[in-house]
Amino acid sequence: MVMRTLLCLCAIALWTGPRSAAATRQAVLSAQAPHTQSVTCPGYVAGNVSQTGDGFTAELTLAGPPCALYGRDIKRLELGVRFDTKNRLHVHIKDSDGQQFQIPHGVIALDPGYGVRNASSSLWFDYFHDDSSGFGFRVSRGDQVIFDTVGHPLIFEDQYIEVTSNLPANANIYGMGESPDFFRRNPANTIKTLWNRGSPDLLQQNVYGSHSIYMELRDGLFHGAYLHNSHGMDIVLANSTIQYRVLGGTADLYFFGGPSALDVIDQYTELVGRPSRIPYWALGFHNCRYGYKSVYEVNSVIAKYSEANIPLEVAWTDIDYMDRTRDFTFDPVNFPLAEMQKQLAYLHERGQKMVLITDPAILYNSSYEVYARGHAKDVFIKNTDGSEFIGQVWPGYTVFPDWFAHNTSSWWSGELKRYFDQLPIDGMWIDMNEAASFCTGSCGTGKSAGSVPPYPWTLDPQPPHRIINSSDTLLVPPYAIHNREVELSDLTIETTAKHANGASEYHVHNLYGHMESRATHDFLVNYRPNQRPFILSRSTFAGSGAYVSHWTGDNSATWQDLHISIASVFDFGIFGIPMVGADICGFFGNTTEELCARWIEVGAFYPFSRVHSALASTPQELYRWETVAEAGRRALRVRYALLPYFYTSYQRSVENGWPVARPLLFEFPRIPAVADNDRQLLVGDSILVSPVLAEGATSVVALFPAGLWYDWYDYSVIKGVNGNVTLSAPLEHVNVHVRGGKIVPTQEPAMTTADSRKGDFEFIVAVDEHGAAAGELYVDDGETFDTASRWIQLGYAGKALRIRQRSGKFKIIQPLSKLVLLGVTGISKVVVNGSGINASLKAVNGSTIVTDLDIDLNVETLIAFS
Repeated sequence: MVMRTLLCLCAIALWTGPRSAAATRQAVLSAQAPHTQSVTCPGYVAGNVSQTGDGFTAELTLAGPPCALYGRDIKRLELGVRFDTKNRLHVHIKDSDGQQFQIPHGVIALDPGYGVRNASSSLWFDYFHDDSSGFGFRVSRGDQVIFDTVGHPLIFEDQYIEVTSNLPANANIYGMGESPDFFRRNPANTIKTLWNRGSPDLLQQNVYGSHSIYMELRDGLFHGAYLHNSHGMDIVLANSTIQYRVLGGTADLYFFGGPSALDVIDQYTELVGRPSRIPYWALGFHNCRYGYKSVYEVNSVIAKYSEANIPLEVAWTDIDYMDRTRDFTFDPVNFPLAEMQKQLAYLHERGQKMVLITDPAILYNSSYEVYARGHAKDVFIKNTDGSEFIGQVWPGYTVFPDWFAHNTSSWWSGELKRYFDQLPIDGMWIDMNEAASFCTGSCGTGKSAGSVPPYPWTLDPQPPHRIINSSDTLLVPPYAIHNREVELSDLTIETTAKHANGASEYHVHNLYGHMESRATHDFLVNYRPNQRPFILSRSTFAGSGAYVSHWTGDNSATWQDLHISIASVFDFGIFGIPMVGADICGFFGNTTEELCARWIEVGAFYPFSRVHSALASTPQELYRWETVAEAGRRALRVRYALLPYFYTSYQRSVENGWPVARPLLFEFPRIPAVADNDRQLLVGDSILVSPVLAEGATSVVALFPAGLWYDWYDYSVIKGVNGNVTLSAPLEHVNVHVRGGKIVPTQEPAMTTADSRKGDFEFIVAVDEHGAAAGELYVDDGETFDTASRWIQLGYAGKALRIRQRSGKFKIIQPLSKLVLLGVTGISKVVVNGSGINASLKAVNGSTIVTDLDIDLNVETLIAFS
């Protein structure tokens, strides 16, 4: 045992971000923690080791007097080590009595793996005893130690767990959130707080979701780690360490050997769940606004997009359509059901779609049938006295579905069925599911069911915060995570509230949005058998990608938020939710013409591409300014041409978990300059987008890795040397380059994805320095689960393109009619499977365009050029 200055105090002292509420809470708690300068933490001693076929177990016993750092030390622990797969290691430290809360298997069914012997694993586990810190362990990959707790005592208390691992100096760490931030986390001064919070995006603060997965790049190779725990926590990077500080549960750790970034994400999503299959139409462009006054205004917006010749795939409506913002209702004056049905029919006639919003909070009023039916089935979260917990959301005092209750799924499905039977919308948008509340505690308890209180932010003066009850450690745990609010219960469900499984909200808070996502997904796949659902959720957790897509929430119309949006999209690629995007042009505040133009030039390449603005902001539909409209037309034309490539990339997400939007780092990990590059993005591995992110700029400095990069528009070539190139970027132009050595499938863009799919295929063959290129194409019906499919392998070498049928029997109707051979010249003849054809050839800027082809993509084909 030694006296030890806590790393957590050092890290807090280094924290420089905005944290007024957390600071207030920390100050309130300081009187409870007189041991905050130094404290004896003995660690544990390992014993009674028992080998298994794919790992071992051991007992951990407290090595000395309890340190009682932030709770009651648990004296006896169990260590389980299992080599789940060749590249995944599971290390679980839990209390021997099994009293600590763990995420139920029924909530997140982790893949167990097939189990391998240590000798067959790419990872190695060693444990040690240190006289000053007790038990510690190391996880290694070959000669490289990737996780090392030796020298840092394990602290395992009923309401606080601390696990610390050494890191190299200036480590390259990515992931951990959800938190708007630059992509590479600051290794010397980062605190990522995981406590779901429904609040506007603020730099480096915790917001809607909780994802503890992180990746580290070391010596050109990636590895990763994930802590499977639903409690609030801080993950701290400081003093060449990463430290987990968790408010309960167990230390349930998984390690991923990589060695590439895509390998780590593959291994992680194999564990928590692969991304869901999306309908093809979800890849189109979407429009929404909070503040549309009527269905007729939305009709006008739909028409104006068409008049402006800007593609519009999906018309969204925010809470405005509801009757007094009550779920599953329609405003009888401004959004009457009959008119909404007409709008949906009109959209469907034109190949377009409709998505509407739904919140989990249900109006507390016995005359509201949705509530009455739920109350009768006992589906709502309770206070400790057994009464219904009543918060406040848009419609007034509200109750919240308890996803652990026996009848909740059937009740939720019943309400959704009544809703869809009236208006069979194409997708669902589930919002406010952190769950958000406008007050602290059960503020509606004792109030009349029909009363509608004012929104708290409209009160002047603002009411004081309630007196903090520090005697209840579920309300105020001894360790204060860096949640921005004063209390964990602020703006959400009270942490003492009870769920039907006996758990307090304290233990399961971060799971709420994930469980709503699964319940909603389950309804849709049963309501529309064999039809892929599209669900957009604000709150997410590990594994949510198996059910929903995500947008990054309530950002602001600022240049910084435009920049940060790219990093946030990269984050969710790591988190296993590849269908992600930010509100284009910004949600809060008034965008500008220039900012909106630049934002659509980025947003056209988000996997999920939607413009969305707030109630009080200036309208920002793309047709509002001609420069924005033109920027949108140009950028979306590229997107719609790339739809086959986007869809192929997304199928890789479904099968391997790989992100659609990626940083250069994932493809070029050995180039030091890309380690913190979050100002450019790759779509898949072949399309590089270099947008303008600064006000007033008409050029952009872009990094080009070694190799050939072809301009999308004029086919000019840049010979990358792992350095920067200055590109011209007039206001209406975004720079897009095709990576040499890649083949990109496209189709002629149209105003909807359905019409785009009707066009002939065109392949862009971008050769590398050796005159070679490769790519692939995935095709299915884009709608159903049991669709036939087809994978096609594309390869170009020796002035010949080979089309190989890798798998599948889907019948592709559209032929290949055009080839763009980037970097290929001197062609005078085209031969298909040994026979010459009368193709048209055109030389353009060092490349060749081949048209008048009629190639059946369902058969093996060799196209030779001479």
